[in-house]
This record gives sequence, C-alpha cells and structure tokens, in this order.
Amino acid sequence: MWFAKRKALPIRSLIGEGAVLHGNLSFADGLRIDGEVHGNVIATTPTSLLVISEKARVLGEVKGGHVIINGEVRGPVHASDLLELQPKAQVSGNVRYELLEMHQGAMIDGELRPLKMTDKPALILAASNDA
Repeated sequence: MWFAKRKALPIRSLIGEGAVLHGNLSFADGLRIDGEVHGNVIATTPTSLLVISEKARVLGEVKGGHVIINGEVRGPVHASDLLELQPKAQVSGNVRYELLEMHQGAMIDGELRPLKMTDKPALILAASNDA
C-alpha cells in the first residue's frame, strides 16, 4: 500500500467564525481557521495540521505539514506532507506539496508543483460520490 495510516494531530487552536485576525500567525500541532486571517499562517513544527474551513479566508502565505483547504486562500501554499483541496477550496497563488489530494470543484489559480520528484504518486484523484 502506498500510504500508511497517519495519526491525527490534535487541533489545539481555533480562529472562530466571524473573527478577523490582522498579522502573521504561527502555530504548532493543529490549527483550525473558520474566520479570516490577513497575514501569513506558518507552522512552527514539521508535523502539523492546518484546516482552513469552508467559511474561512486567508490572505497571505500558508505553510504546514498536512494542510486541508475548503475555503479561500489568496497567497502561496506550501504543504510539506499532504495537501488536501476539498470541493469548495479556492486558492489564488502558487502551490507546493509533497502529496496532493484534490476533490472535484476545488479551484487553483497559480502553479502546482511537487516539492520533489519521487517514484510514488504525488497526485491522488478523489473519486466522485455522484453515481
């Protein structure tokens, strides 16, 4: 099997819906954004989980290990482990990833590039549930 089951990191921080943060944000372990961040969102640990929910908006650079996007990001995205682009993801900026999972409906306006070329597949196509 190509992918081993990953242990879920705890989400220790939350930017709630309706909250607007101006400035750069650094985090360790897990962070969920339901509000808006005007600044860079950067993980301080190599293994991290960042969730940008459907209602969230980030205007700045995003860097993390496992990054899940279902909202809007205007800026470059860098996922050192896995990048999941959910159906309502909208990314305006260049995207770098180790592994990529992209669902139908996700949109990217920018360049998509793997961090490095490997023998394992870097792109995972999510199957549609519309059958």
